[in-house]
Amino acid sequence: MMDSPLNDLSNLFSQLGLDTDPDSIENFLKKHSLKNDEKLENAVFWTPSQKAFLVEERDLDADWCEAIDELDARLRH
Repeated sequence: MMDSPLNDLSNLFSQLGLDTDPDSIENFLKKHSLKNDEKLENAVFWTPSQKAFLVEERDLDADWCEAIDELDARLRH
C-alpha cells in the first residue's frame, strides 16, 4: 500500500512559515517567479531560514524534494 504524500505543496508552505490555504498559495505563485537560470533557493523573496530549509532538504534528498520540485516548477510560469 502506498502512503499518501504528507509533504505536499500545502505542507511545504506550512514548513516555510507561509499561509497554506489554496488562495494564499495561488497568490504567492502569482506574485513570485524565478528566472530561467535562477535556483529556487537563491530567489530574493526567501528569508535566510527558508533558504536554509530548501537547501538542506534538497541536499538530503529528503521527503520534501517532490514538493520543492513542484514549487520550483510552478514558480517558472
